[in-house]
Formats: sequence, C-alpha cells, structure tokens
Amino acid sequence: VQLQASGGGLVQAGGSLRLSCAASGFTFYSHAIGWFRQAPGTEREFVSAISWSGGSTSYADSVKGRFTISRDNRKNMVYLQMTSLKPEDTAVYYCARHSGIDYSDRRPVGYPYWGQGTLVTVSS
Repeated sequence: VQLQASGGGLVQAGGSLRLSCAASGFTFYSHAIGWFRQAPGTEREFVSAISWSGGSTSYADSVKGRFTISRDNRKNMVYLQMTSLKPEDTAVYYCARHSGIDYSDRRPVGYPYWGQGTLVTVSS
C-alpha cells in the first residue's frame, strides 16, 4: 500500500491550494480515504474524509465550508481543495487509507496506512 501526498506550498492568507493523494497497491474503491494534519507541537488532527464511492464526505468544523474533498476512482486519486486559507491551517497534511469504508471515522488509529505528508504554510 502506498499513498503519496503532494501539492503543498507557501500561500498567503485567503489563498487557495489543492492537495493531491496518489494511491496504489490496494483496491482503491474499497476504502474510505482521509486527510489529517499536524502542526508543530500538536497532535495529528482529522481534516476530512470521503467514502469509497465519493458520494459521502465528512469535515472537521474548523475547515467546513472552506475545504472540499473529492476522489477519482479511475485514477486512484484523492484531492483536497483548500480555499480561504488561514495561518492556523499551517501544518503537514497527510492522506491516509481507512481500514474499511467508514468515512465518518475521525480517529487516526482507524487509518493504518499513511502517506509521507506535504507541508502547507499560510502566511499572514
């Protein structure tokens, strides 16, 4: 199982970024996929997750209305479109594969496979 996150970078507050997660080594459409983030000195926190079909999603309250998760099962890709970025969104962002199909699971322990992370820095 491999997950590779990309698309991070430096952006000004109010700007946008789109993160991508390329998955391989498993039956992609059989699993929910999540995005988490971790800022220095903090615990990894849930950002968003999407069901196996892409028809259902969940978001942390802190990003609801600003971030949109999507997936393309033909390409084995998951995306996180981030808009109206704030300095507090600064973190390393990770995509992760859930052990099953529960896109409402916000616990990191529910996701046994993780990508390497991509850094998002939002300047004020």
